[in-house]
Amino acid sequence: MQTDQPTQERPGPAFDPDRARRLAEAMKHLDGALMPILRALQEEYGYIDDAAVPVVADVLNLTRAEVHGVVTFYHDFRRSPAGRHVVRLCRAEACQATGGETLAARAEAALGIASGETTADGRVTLEAVYCLGLCAVAPSAMVDGRLVGRLDDAALDALIAGLGE
Repeated sequence: MQTDQPTQERPGPAFDPDRARRLAEAMKHLDGALMPILRALQEEYGYIDDAAVPVVADVLNLTRAEVHGVVTFYHDFRRSPAGRHVVRLCRAEACQATGGETLAARAEAALGIASGETTADGRVTLEAVYCLGLCAVAPSAMVDGRLVGRLDDAALDALIAGLGE
């Protein structure tokens, strides 16, 4: 089963602290401005650079620890650039019960990386996600923003093979 979703964020330009400050300043008036600012930074650069934390903290009059805590708490915020393709394998209970752990190990072996890592050539980032909302068609994954359900060995192998560039 496949469902069209927005495409995955792609790495943007090199991090620019002045641009990050302007972006944060333009959004600081929003209620709960931290999350929208972090999302905007990730959209701009493809990840939240460590150098963005003190900039955002200064603009919002927060501690660096508060900003860092939010960046590291939410798994959707990246702290380093992702690969050209992002594979998120569901590791929640329904997917575990239908073979998700075996599929995760298979993906790690095929790509030569552990979950949370990117291949040396920058082609694929493999991530664990804890529920994609596809429990009825488990195990499931998200590949470059596209949802995929009813995964098995053959389907996973085909997905990974299709990521070659």
